Amino acid sequence: MSPRLTPLPMTTLVTTDLIGITRGRSFPSDELEHYQAVGCGWVPANSALTPQDIIASSNPWGAYGDLRLIPDLSSRVTVGSGPDANAPVLDFIHADIRETDGQAWGACPRTLLRDEIERYHDELGLQVNAAFEHEFNLHAGVAEHAAFSLEAQRQGAEFGGWLLSALRAGGVEPEMFLPEYGKHQYEITCRPTLGVAAADRAINVREITREIARQMGLDLSFAPKTAAEAVCNGVHLHVSLLDLAGQPMLYDAGTSNGLSSIGQHWAAGVLHFLPALCAFTAPTPLSYQRLQPHHWSASYACLGQQNREAALRICPTVTLGGKSAAQQFNLEFRAMDATASPHLAMAALLIAGRLGIEQRLALNAVTDEIPDSLNDEQRKARGIVALPASLAQALDCLRDSAAFNEWLPKPLLDTYYALKTEELALTEQLSPADLCEHYARLY
Repeated sequence: MSPRLTPLPMTTLVTTDLIGITRGRSFPSDELEHYQAVGCGWVPANSALTPQDIIASSNPWGAYGDLRLIPDLSSRVTVGSGPDANAPVLDFIHADIRETDGQAWGACPRTLLRDEIERYHDELGLQVNAAFEHEFNLHAGVAEHAAFSLEAQRQGAEFGGWLLSALRAGGVEPEMFLPEYGKHQYEITCRPTLGVAAADRAINVREITREIARQMGLDLSFAPKTAAEAVCNGVHLHVSLLDLAGQPMLYDAGTSNGLSSIGQHWAAGVLHFLPALCAFTAPTPLSYQRLQPHHWSASYACLGQQNREAALRICPTVTLGGKSAAQQFNLEFRAMDATASPHLAMAALLIAGRLGIEQRLALNAVTDEIPDSLNDEQRKARGIVALPASLAQALDCLRDSAAFNEWLPKPLLDTYYALKTEELALTEQLSPADLCEHYARLY
């Protein structure tokens, strides 16, 4: 009798593409050494996939070309068996997309982010410390719960416990699992980390969360809105800047809001380019059902201190326990959701902030009032502009922003415009309720 086969452990090389979908190829884990240097094959047109899994017909690549996924071994994530003891180990490694001769490929979002991080280091003498917060809907077949309640926490406790365990095993450094304002809505936060690893960590949070839900047979969605009446899900990106010795650079106790001179220029750059940034941070038709007044998200380009209707928020610091305000001080970017590519969105945000520093832009669009409560003249006087009302408008703002676009590789931009144009055509007939249902399945 032949011996019984057992499944081989597999490792996957992954890339998270321009629309925030993580894709890749797997091989027997014991052959990793073979793939370290040469990676595995990839296809340029894969980057032109819409969320509907249709390759945009006008993409720059067509059926031509070959690429390689080259693993970054420092990014490996391995999570053992969870609630389903028979589930295979989750084992993946983030990869950079390269040409077959090893040269960087122009449409790789992870490479774009790494290049920008290096500019901060080499040209500004700064390190970027960042963390992504994720909100999601979890349907566990239980009754609706009261917002923020212990009942909600207990209803999700088994899932939350497994999730925190898996995230810790995957090196994500989870902080909190908490019930949110919406029905069946939860949030997961993790500690910040430096550079490209922050965007990798955002992917790890999403994929590990999905894995635990899959093993427990639960429905889960990170989509910005899962039903017409639902509370919206956001992704909040917290950013702090450090010098090369690791000292915080955003804080100045002598200013009215604690924001240093370099921090003011950085924030001014983000706000100046924010209408164009929305094409990357709020990148689907559904995103604009969230970016509306009174949704605790953002509908205007402004900075606020502890103001959750501001697109950019100065987060509170805590003096309890003798904590340093400078070490805690960070800015929270709120005009983002999980239909965005973390690497692409973070790179775009950093480009805007760097241009603000380099051009010494003045920070004007500041308010601690709800922006929608101001009239047009008041907003105009403070330099507060409305964010795009649709993806089509955001793409137009991006096209019109020549100073911003010169820092984005043409192959990436051409591919992005192609796939987003296709996505708009595929969804233009959907009602708002249908859009929610559609993207809830995709994300």
